[in-house]
Parts: sequence; C-alpha cells; structure tokens
Amino acid sequence: MFLYIHSFYQRFVFLIFIIHLAAFYSCKGSKEKYENQGVIEFDVTCVDMNHPLSTLAPSSATLKFNNQKFLLDMSTMGIFKTAIIGDNEKKTIAQTVKFLDIKQACIDDENAIKEENGQYVLKFTETKETKMIAGLKCHKVIAEFVNEPGKTFDVYYTKELGMPDCNILTPYFSIKGILMDYRLKRMGLELRFVAKKYRNEEVPLSVFEIPAYMKIISKQEMEEFFKSIQ
Repeated sequence: MFLYIHSFYQRFVFLIFIIHLAAFYSCKGSKEKYENQGVIEFDVTCVDMNHPLSTLAPSSATLKFNNQKFLLDMSTMGIFKTAIIGDNEKKTIAQTVKFLDIKQACIDDENAIKEENGQYVLKFTETKETKMIAGLKCHKVIAEFVNEPGKTFDVYYTKELGMPDCNILTPYFSIKGILMDYRLKRMGLELRFVAKKYRNEEVPLSVFEIPAYMKIISKQEMEEFFKSIQ
C-alpha cells in the first residue's frame, strides 16, 4: 500500500512539473519580442475637407517598420491605394499608387526629400504632458508652422519602441521616437494620423520592396497624376 501511494505521489509530482514546464514555454513564446519591428494601425482624418483630394483621403492606415525601413499603407474604399516606403539608410522615400489600371511609383532621393520637407517646416516645443495611446506611453510636443507663426497642433510620440532616429526623413526629424499622433502632408494633401493599435510582430524585409509590376515614374509625373484626378 505504501509503495502504491509513493508511486502515485511521484506520478502526480511529475505531472505537475510537466504542466508548469509547458506553461513556462508557452508564456515565453507569447512574450517573444521582435526588436525594432512591429505594426501600428492608425485612424486617419483629412485636415482640410475642402481640399480637392479630400475625397481620396483614407480613413485608416497601417505602419509597418523593421529597423531603418518603414511602410505606411493607405486605402480609400479599396479602390485608391497608396503607400509610402522609406529607407532611412539609403535616404529614399517611394510612393506607390494603385488606382483602376494604374500601378506606378516614384522614388525621392535625399535632395527631393529635403525639398518636400521644406514645404512643411515645423518647430517643436516639448511639454511634460503624457498620455497612453495604443497601450504605449506617449509624450506631447507642440508643433508650430515656421511659415505661419501662431498656427499650431499637438504631436505625440513614444520612446517605448526605441529607434530614436526613425524620423530623419520627415519634417519630424528632431523628434526621438515613433510618432503616434501627428500630421503628414504629401502631394498637397494634409492628413492626421492617430494610432489605435500596436502589435509587436515580425515584419519581413520583402514588405518594403516596390512591387515589380509597378511602373517607375518621376516625381513630376506623379504630381501631374494627382492634379489630373482632382
């Protein structure tokens, strides 16, 4: 009888050990962190609803990032799709467009990027205010248009994801963290992005490649295209 109880006790202890071991590895796997990689989903609104391109403004956007590369993907009713693909190391920003039978992309080099940013110059005033956005602690700065003194808007960014130099190709180059509530102007259309969900997940580098079926055009041709659909 004693031997039977002892054997039962051993089996019970072994079973508990296996359960705890499985739980440990399950939790470990669920907490796996992909450093400097992830996906942020944004709500998007058009700043000026009277702008000729406001009807093409998306209501949401998805940012995917992997170290020095990022992709901001936007779609309007699934018909008009555009993406902005940045490479901080190569100092290039590409914009792709898919609309009806049009599939094209333009690539800005460092000089073109500086020229674009020169049309949207901002200066920032740090504050001590913080708030949670998409589960991340975000810091508030006040952005003021250099060419329109007194005209301001709030910007929030997070330091929790690292990558302090992620904004070097944008008008927000002096902000050391990922933007979570901000504005962006491209092809004359100004949009506001507010993060609603963050996921730490692996993002393959292939995501940041311009699809082979895209026709590469000049920046001027892309601007003329946007003017033609206004």
